[in-house]
Amino acid sequence: MRVLVAEDVRRLADDIAEGLRDQGMAIDVAYDGTSAMTKLAVNAYDVLVLDRDLPGIHGDTICRRIAEDELPVMVLMLTAAGAPGERVAGLSLGADDYLAKPFHFPELVLRVHALARRKPEIRVRVLRFADLELDPAKHTVTRAGTTLELTPKEFAVLEVLLRAQSGVVSAEELLERAWDEHADPFTRTVSVTISRLRRRLGDPPVIETVAGLGYRLFG
Repeated sequence: MRVLVAEDVRRLADDIAEGLRDQGMAIDVAYDGTSAMTKLAVNAYDVLVLDRDLPGIHGDTICRRIAEDELPVMVLMLTAAGAPGERVAGLSLGADDYLAKPFHFPELVLRVHALARRKPEIRVRVLRFADLELDPAKHTVTRAGTTLELTPKEFAVLEVLLRAQSGVVSAEELLERAWDEHADPFTRTVSVTISRLRRRLGDPPVIETVAGLGYRLFG
């Protein structure tokens, strides 16, 4: 899952980003509305965590543009104003959910997961392939009923592969979906992570390398 955090209070933005990365998500950060709109135009995000009172381009304007341009991103609006009228106003602008500050971080995580599940092309709560099961909300993976311990990046890569089912996923797409914008496309990061993931998943092998194309699940 790839998430954009748009928040002008840098410490809060960085804390949110760090916490979501610990959940295995790929996180980009924008500290103003102009930067947020630029990143939305360049990258495909599943969820946007959006501070309503952004400098540059206001959060309300970003919400309206997302709706007008029909961008495929779910919006969780953050604001210090938590009155019912403010929530209604935020949702009427096109936000998919609304969370007042201050908030409890576990609730933010749950809301981000819930929005990702509501995204049109991501409806399945538990992802399954053969004897593999991955629950994005609970952040758990099992194989043949045995719980597996994966690193956040291993979890993120497996989630992308599971969502593709038997479809081939290129290394570039894995970088796009499981890492953030600072990932170096010329490193062996993807192949190294795939190798570690294969070892953790055990036998029989379930991840196949398709020469010149990428990776897919098989079995």
